[in-house]
Amino acid sequence: MPRPRLLTALTAALAAVLLGGGVAGAAPTSTETGEYAPLDQRGPALLVPKAALQESLTCNGPLRGLEQDPILLVPGTTMDPQVGFDWNYMRAFDQRGWRWCAVTLPSDATGDIQVAGEYLVHAIRTMSQQAHRDVDVVGWSQGGMVPRWALRFWPDTRPLVDDLVGLSPSNHGTVLADTSCSTGPCTPANHQQASQSEFLEALNSGAETFAGVDYTVAYTAADEIVVPNTPPVASSALRTGPGRTANIATQEVCPANAADHFAIGSYDPVGYAIVVDALTHDGPAVRGRIPLTTCAEVFQPGVDPATFTADYAAFVGYAVDSDGDAPEVEDEPALAAYVYARR
Repeated sequence: MPRPRLLTALTAALAAVLLGGGVAGAAPTSTETGEYAPLDQRGPALLVPKAALQESLTCNGPLRGLEQDPILLVPGTTMDPQVGFDWNYMRAFDQRGWRWCAVTLPSDATGDIQVAGEYLVHAIRTMSQQAHRDVDVVGWSQGGMVPRWALRFWPDTRPLVDDLVGLSPSNHGTVLADTSCSTGPCTPANHQQASQSEFLEALNSGAETFAGVDYTVAYTAADEIVVPNTPPVASSALRTGPGRTANIATQEVCPANAADHFAIGSYDPVGYAIVVDALTHDGPAVRGRIPLTTCAEVFQPGVDPATFTADYAAFVGYAVDSDGDAPEVEDEPALAAYVYARR
């Protein structure tokens, strides 16, 4: 949500203050980036054609004259934003009167994530320019991680983002891809989300978070895709950098919560409550503010119980359908030249 720039600077200086629930104010880290680009190295020109970037972004209304920050919805791997969000988050945000946009990533977000990152750069810049406000970003799975690629390698996007909220994001990848992609071909995005990938090493180099951006990670210990995702060192969790950060497992809010990777990104009321808490307060979400009544709810707002079975089946069916996915390849895509320090 919006806050004056002076307040942003002051609160960034207080990043080590604990907020209660998860981690607030990530641990200090060396800004040494080794062979990778310095944290302030200017980002490159976008190579994706402008027409493709413009076509990828759709919104539920004009962005001018808003009284709050617009929200960018980012889908996960193998997912289209309409299939993923139109029966849950889009409906819920519409009901709240919130302005949102959604970005469609190439090949259902299974191609080179470095290319997907350019779509995020364009979306963030476009939304902020049109709204004359910061942008809040909400993403599921890869969708909670790929905005960080934009923030890491295009520093001009950092002042344009207020909140980045990830639902079981693949911030440190998954050991499942370590195994599957070492024994056979994978889509480029799956290679890059292996926990030992060169892509993730570059993404997390120097700092995982940046001052002025509030980071909320909602994850579930029952995650079967982003693995391991259990405290105290969950794969989704953000660990370094000066950004104000909260890592909250749904089970820390509701011990009996059984949401898996697909549920937390589509209908889980606890994950949704964490998202809303982050978007309606200064700073990241705070576990203690989540109403305990959330634990008794079956569906998040926006989900229609009468059509849930069909909606969820379509969601999962689309996710596991390889039609439209990028071709599988034997090796991880090479890192782009801009990822490295200029010599």
